[in-house]
Amino acid sequence: MPGFISSLAMGWPYLLAVLLGGYLLGSIPFGLLLTRLAGLGDIRRIGSGNIGATNVLRTGNKALAAATLILDGGKGAVAVLVAQHLYGPDAAVVAGAGAFLGHLFPVWLNFRGGKGVATTIGIFLALAWPVGLIACAVWLLVALLFRYSSLAALIAVAAAPVAAWFLANHQTAGLALFLAVVIWQRHHENIRRLLKGEESRIRLGRSKASGTR
Repeated sequence: MPGFISSLAMGWPYLLAVLLGGYLLGSIPFGLLLTRLAGLGDIRRIGSGNIGATNVLRTGNKALAAATLILDGGKGAVAVLVAQHLYGPDAAVVAGAGAFLGHLFPVWLNFRGGKGVATTIGIFLALAWPVGLIACAVWLLVALLFRYSSLAALIAVAAAPVAAWFLANHQTAGLALFLAVVIWQRHHENIRRLLKGEESRIRLGRSKASGTR
């Protein structure tokens, strides 16, 4: 952490530029763009109104949902990798935060974006791939056991800071904790439905799972 504070003091203009670049990349609404290009209309008027992959799946187009998942994760990973290549590991953490905030609060959509789960996984895979793989494994295990996409996402992002603390560095662990707190807040409606037993389950056929990304 002292190293990060030192980097911030000496290179804040670069870190600010990296934060802005990550934000702009993260703010690309792939779910909205892909569904419009496919002639499926405005994804914000379907299902939960979310722009992420789970809501795209409600259109019945699994390939489009998979593409949204990959692209939303990819923009987080690209932001981290480019910043790390240009300015080092501290800049990579800042770029990851920027990409996450861009997905949640895209300027192009009046700051109303997704919930950030796929983008977060992409950030973890690029910053510290063991942490990303653990998050993916936790998501899959919980989803298979309980059939709740939102619950799987919540537990996966909660596990990430713990994994990062032991397998990465303090900066990555701090970012993972920040992302987890914000994602849990963004899922407050899903949490309420889970507690009431009203949350939709993952279906093997046409998906009716509540949006989490």
